[in-house]
Amino acid sequence: MSQLSQPAGLKDRISYFFVVLARDRAYLHKKLKELDELRIPYVVICGEKVDHPRVVYRPPKGKYDAINFSLELVPEDVDVVVFNDVDTEILGFEEMLNHFRDPRVGLVYSPELVERGPQALFFRLFNPLRRRVPLAASGELMMVRRELLEKVLPMRPCKAEDTYIMFKVLELGYKVVFHERYCVRTERPTDPRDEEIYKRRTVTGIYQALSMSRPPAPVRLAYYLLPFLSVFFLLVGRTGYYWARGVIHGLVDYLLGDKGGSW
Repeated sequence: MSQLSQPAGLKDRISYFFVVLARDRAYLHKKLKELDELRIPYVVICGEKVDHPRVVYRPPKGKYDAINFSLELVPEDVDVVVFNDVDTEILGFEEMLNHFRDPRVGLVYSPELVERGPQALFFRLFNPLRRRVPLAASGELMMVRRELLEKVLPMRPCKAEDTYIMFKVLELGYKVVFHERYCVRTERPTDPRDEEIYKRRTVTGIYQALSMSRPPAPVRLAYYLLPFLSVFFLLVGRTGYYWARGVIHGLVDYLLGDKGGSW
């Protein structure tokens, strides 16, 4: 049996490779320093040309395009591909890899640690839900079994590329693990009005992902009901008002034919 086809659960060591996605050079120097200090094997796909042996230029068309391109850069003997956003701080990831010792596991992601702004509250509400139902992945630190990634890529333009990959992994009959320990720190908008824009793009992307995949019935039902359930966001106050607006506008964008994959 070849190394690529051998289930990770039968190996003493799970080989991994980081693919870091960067729209531009912002945060790049800090991320390169972090990865080198952690001695992580990696490549950075960047939307700006940078003179560095592990940074590969790719015109910025959207994260979906960079992910499609990534398989050309991952060594053939790698079991698990780890996607990491450039504007994050890695708090640990070894425990996440251990989940792949179960050959039924196809994808593992961890919650993002957001310490301020509307999304700090959002994730306190959302994480208990996705602990039970795989509603959305977090691409800030997401691991995918290499052989499955080859099956789900390339993807068409999608604004929620991480969730699309998760839906396809589920469709193929593999398990998705929500690793609840925080493994990556990041920042999100602190103004609720900016949060509306973020939610709008994310919701559009999730409906795009649903149109290109078939996740379990509870997931599909949740998103069929989301426009109606979004009224309960208003109970949170001003922040919830902008969450609800983002949901409705995101759905409308999708229904009006938004098929773009860039933010």
